[in-house]
Amino acid sequence: MRNATRAFYRSLFVLVLPIALQNLITTLVSSADVVMLGYVSQTALSAVSLANQVQFVLNLFFMGLTLGTTMLTAQYWGRGDREAIGRLLGIAIRLSMAVAVLFFLATTFFPRELMGIFTPDEAMREAGAVYLQIVGVSYLMMGLSQMVLCVMKSVERVKKSTVISSVSLLLNILLNAVFIFGLLGMPKLGVAGVALATTLSRLVELVWCLFDSQRNRVLPIKFSLLLKHDSVLFRDFMRYSLPVLGNEIVWGGAYVMYSVIMGHLGSDMVAAHSVATVARNLGIILCTGIASGGAILLGKKLGEMRMEEASVDAARLLRTTLFFGFLGAVLIIAARPLIMNMVELTDTAYAYLDGMLWINAYYLIGKALNTTLICGIFCAGGDSKFGFIMDAVVMWGIALPLGFLSAFVLKLPVMTVYFVICLDEFIKLPAVLLHYRRRRWLANITRDFSGQVNCEEA
Repeated sequence: MRNATRAFYRSLFVLVLPIALQNLITTLVSSADVVMLGYVSQTALSAVSLANQVQFVLNLFFMGLTLGTTMLTAQYWGRGDREAIGRLLGIAIRLSMAVAVLFFLATTFFPRELMGIFTPDEAMREAGAVYLQIVGVSYLMMGLSQMVLCVMKSVERVKKSTVISSVSLLLNILLNAVFIFGLLGMPKLGVAGVALATTLSRLVELVWCLFDSQRNRVLPIKFSLLLKHDSVLFRDFMRYSLPVLGNEIVWGGAYVMYSVIMGHLGSDMVAAHSVATVARNLGIILCTGIASGGAILLGKKLGEMRMEEASVDAARLLRTTLFFGFLGAVLIIAARPLIMNMVELTDTAYAYLDGMLWINAYYLIGKALNTTLICGIFCAGGDSKFGFIMDAVVMWGIALPLGFLSAFVLKLPVMTVYFVICLDEFIKLPAVLLHYRRRRWLANITRDFSGQVNCEEA
């Protein structure tokens, strides 16, 4: 048993550490944006924070597609069916590019209207519109690169995908400094510079993905697969991906509405929230890595029909997540003095930030557990509908109405409103844990292409 436990944790952290490193660098890019734009102006910081809600929504679509793709490709990888994985990649790319084109068109032609959703402040709307018109080009590149990187992780090429993503993100930080502060003889571009840096780094990421896919035999991109229609796999893809996509949209849509609430509570609230979000993302890095790595490990074992081993490993995942969730909460509290000095804010914004950091410390524990259960364990076995239903009920039926009521009807203090909208993770946790104990997620969802889906449950 001890050997099995050691083998599990060794395999888990071989996957988790590169994913966590990538998540860390992603958060560092956000941190760099916050710090550098903080030196430009609080308006610039707030405008980019709100404008990035558009990319946040786009990422929800990408996340839904990548989770759905991981769900199937990890099990087919365990089964040893590379042809099916190639066809699934083609399906994922076609769908992601369709979504990316829509967002590109919206940010190109209606940037000020999009910013108007988040804030009535004219200065923030204008700055955010400049940012969106430039960064929208990067959405087209992400539509292809994110699907390729997702499948690379599913076939256990995590280190390579991490190198590609990490170099791109580090380049983003470097270019941010160049364009914001006018280094190396470049003009000071401010908000436009942040958008340009993001676009150029995404271009490098895409070119590297395409180059690697042509050199590697495990995951070659075949353009014939991008155009080929496979009705059987397409139905399976939609069956398991649509609930995940719905879950991401429901959850993310509610999160965007939280930003709308805060955007109407003033620039101080928006600026403080942008810094607090960076701190929370740093605190939960290992937990999100555990969810992603765990989904791949469990999916592979379910594809190999090793059901009881998958069940035992899922329990280990939960214990590991709980430990790192508490650790992340402690780190947020311990790092409060450092975080408070990251940017120049008004006294009011500093007071908001201090309260937000305490609230995010407890929020992070519930978030860690729910992420591992819903996005890791449940999705590994194709159980994607539960998370969709849970977020729809809790976030749209409870948390958001309470948020609007407390902010605009009862007009409660700003930090009370923030506390209310951070209750969602703990409201849904009991039901999520109960669903886990019922073991309905333990299932093999691959096909043998005689038209029969295995769908064997423990």
